[in-house]
Amino acid sequence: MTSTATTTLNYLLAPLDGSRPYTDINADTAKGKPVNNWLKDPHEMRIEDVRGKEELYKLDSAGFQYGREAPKHTSFLNDDEIEREYYPESIDLIKRVTGATKVVIFDHTVRRRRPGELGNSPQKRQPVPQAHVDQTPAASVARVHRHLPPTEAPAFLRRRFQIINLWRPISHAAVDWPLALCDFRSVDFEKDLTPVALIYPDREGETFGVKYNPNHQWKYLKGMTPEEFVLIKCSDSVQDGSVARLAAHTAFQDPNTPEGAPPRESIELRTLVFYD
Repeated sequence: MTSTATTTLNYLLAPLDGSRPYTDINADTAKGKPVNNWLKDPHEMRIEDVRGKEELYKLDSAGFQYGREAPKHTSFLNDDEIEREYYPESIDLIKRVTGATKVVIFDHTVRRRRPGELGNSPQKRQPVPQAHVDQTPAASVARVHRHLPPTEAPAFLRRRFQIINLWRPISHAAVDWPLALCDFRSVDFEKDLTPVALIYPDREGETFGVKYNPNHQWKYLKGMTPEEFVLIKCSDSVQDGSVARLAAHTAFQDPNTPEGAPPRESIELRTLVFYD
């Protein structure tokens, strides 16, 4: 018996005046400056629990891939320790799962749900209840230039490269506010995705917001434990239709969550992945 959760997912409605959607990372809400200029578009969707069927979802077909491997680093309390201990083992894991020859981690985010608090600082990141993709194709190329030496970037851009997030629960199973992923095979790349400018104090990035499409097939791995992980493709330089290009994702409130379940804690690494 397949279990599903029916819940409200937040999609994106672009600004009605036709202006470019943006999200300002450090908008000064005290001065009345909006953090973004787009609207949330909530829709009730079914999310299928794929436990026992994880093999049906691969990076090249669905845009995401589950796996099981306990991390050696388990505290996730100190950024320096995470970089020193968790980064190297994660690079090794991603290489083994994907067959990549070079993996560069360019940042990470630890999220701990804190009911009633704002998640508006790097120390207080919370689960994101909004369907999105972390990078657009243009932003992905910019990431390679940003994180590789100028002498190396052009050669690496001639090879197949991807941006892949490594996501896992920490401390305890992610029963509260789990992560849903949208199977790329159910996404209309041209119609469903809207570029959103991500405005930092010193630069601009770009993400995809996701527009509602009733055909979207949302999946999750119910009760994911810290010994389990999911690789989430955010971008792929192969764009000829032969492989999944990305996987939209969002945190969601699972109506099946038992009373008193501990608030979700998770870590995601964002990585550049290159192939020979």
